[in-house]
Amino acid sequence: MRIHPIVGSVFLFLIVLLSACSSGIHTSSWRAKGVDLKVYKSYAWVVPGDTTLGHRRDDKLYGGSIQYLADTELKAKGMTVDTHSPDAVFMFDTRLEDHVRYSQSPSVSVGFGVAGPAYYGGPGYYVGGSVPVAGGEVTTSYYKQGTLVIEMYDLKTKKILWRGWANKELDYSTDMDYTLRKAIHDIFVYLPIKHKPGS
Repeated sequence: MRIHPIVGSVFLFLIVLLSACSSGIHTSSWRAKGVDLKVYKSYAWVVPGDTTLGHRRDDKLYGGSIQYLADTELKAKGMTVDTHSPDAVFMFDTRLEDHVRYSQSPSVSVGFGVAGPAYYGGPGYYVGGSVPVAGGEVTTSYYKQGTLVIEMYDLKTKKILWRGWANKELDYSTDMDYTLRKAIHDIFVYLPIKHKPGS
């Protein structure tokens, strides 16, 4: 199937536009259907190397900071740490992936010929023409995207209850302390739990 030059140019423009909008921290979440998360009041973290859930808590760089910041957010929601008999357990994972970005210089060139009905050029005949099409050189650049995923499981059923995640484009100038604080705060905004102190 051949792609028309105009369609290809528009498609490439949309890719560039979407890439340009991805400079901030993007967060989202998922929750298991039919589960009331408000009944969960205590929690613990999956111990590194624990395969009970088929996963393990991430112990990479920034692991300690991630757990500390997550504890702060969970405490603000009224949840308490219980390492003996928690209602739920949390785990997290981080990923750093390479991505490719395509960009095109904003020059304009003359594109393909078009044919129109008689009213385009005069009565009784068809004419050929040309239209300006975005042109210029397409360049390729590479960047890294960091992703943080935090998951909540029911300790008894081993089933996942909730998942929140954040991703952001990273480079040498990224303030990781601010990025982690912002990402973790924004992730837990999606966790629908809020207990009163002492409840």
